[in-house]
Amino acid sequence: MAVRKIPKNYLFVTGGYSSRKNEEMDAFESLLEKDYLLLLDFDDTVEAFEVQPVRIPVAGVPKGYVPDVLVRYRSGHHSDAVRKPLLVEVKHTDHLERHAEKYAPKFAAAHQFAEDKGWEFAVVDQTQIRIPRLANLKFLREYRNVSPSAADIQQVLGCMERSAGETSSHALLDILAPTDDEKLYWLPVIWSMVLTKHVAVDLDQPFTNDVPLWMAGVHK
Repeated sequence: MAVRKIPKNYLFVTGGYSSRKNEEMDAFESLLEKDYLLLLDFDDTVEAFEVQPVRIPVAGVPKGYVPDVLVRYRSGHHSDAVRKPLLVEVKHTDHLERHAEKYAPKFAAAHQFAEDKGWEFAVVDQTQIRIPRLANLKFLREYRNVSPSAADIQQVLGCMERSAGETSSHALLDILAPTDDEKLYWLPVIWSMVLTKHVAVDLDQPFTNDVPLWMAGVHK
């Protein structure tokens, strides 16, 4: 449970983020934080995350310091090793530069606090968040309310099987939909299946007009 309630702010965008990994609505106090939560939500290595997770005592700071997020990871796919929980501050680089003196004692206290807990502490900025993966996930989230039928899913997978499990968005659509009207029907089905991981893509490569696709489980 968050140790600090994020108030309404008329200078910055605040709100709530609904994650499939957490039972409670996760609050954010900037669009950059919201984007970071989206990355965490779709990161298969992340078990769960908590916003405003702990209050850290800092000398000379009456209310202490509350980092933005605590990330907990799953065990590795090929070993029993689990990455240490990560305590995170999310900020733009220009903000960090302008307020470096204010943050220095807070970050020093956070590093020590995390070490004592067996965690890690990191500052994450826009260069690590505003990446191709984020743009791709935002595109795919537009299809989160699409619910293909079992028959449609099987038809898409059948087309991909006949292409040795690998194809592209244009090639798949041409097979499924000979007319423009049919393309309008099948395109949301394809992207919904990518979102639900029936169909795999490389999320770290910018999506173009024709995106390489392959069946989940096919080695790439």
